[in-house]
Amino acid sequence: MVALPKTEPLRMSLPDFLAWNPQDGRLWQLVDGEPQAMAPASRTHGAIQGELAGLLRNHLLERGAPCSVIITPGVIPRVNADENVRVPDLAVTCSPYDAEQAALTDPVLVIEILSPSNRAETWMNVWAYTSIPSVQEILVIHTDAMGASLLRRRPDASWPERPSGIEDAELVLESVGFRTPLAALYRTTRLAR
Repeated sequence: MVALPKTEPLRMSLPDFLAWNPQDGRLWQLVDGEPQAMAPASRTHGAIQGELAGLLRNHLLERGAPCSVIITPGVIPRVNADENVRVPDLAVTCSPYDAEQAALTDPVLVIEILSPSNRAETWMNVWAYTSIPSVQEILVIHTDAMGASLLRRRPDASWPERPSGIEDAELVLESVGFRTPLAALYRTTRLAR
């Protein structure tokens, strides 16, 4: 057996990453200066993402809110901001923009869909999102069973040490005035049976 030479991980700054344009069809995020490819979503993951994006979009349209749902946006945590661009599954912003943005600068709601295979990485991203001043809530949706975890910023701007669990109940997202049965997110998944 021939040992392959070890290569140093590719290191990038935030501007280099935002200008980088790999033509490999993969989605990438920058974690502490290292580009990381993201695996394609499972069917359950993608179905939940689609359902929730549609529900949120319709809710925001009905309310006439100036907010929009963004699918897989880049967001820049304030911690080590010069070498991090994380990519959540969904985010909601209520700020207008005139010029194209490489990353969403002011999300109020960030949503991750938790796959069992990347649990540690997802929670690492979640805690990084708490450093973004505009973020009011972070929702983590489970894919192995119906359930979710919700972190909500307190009035004093601090975050709780642990998220609140949501199982078989109504999902309430105060940041955008949204309510729906949790089961609605799973409508088109195998978990709805």
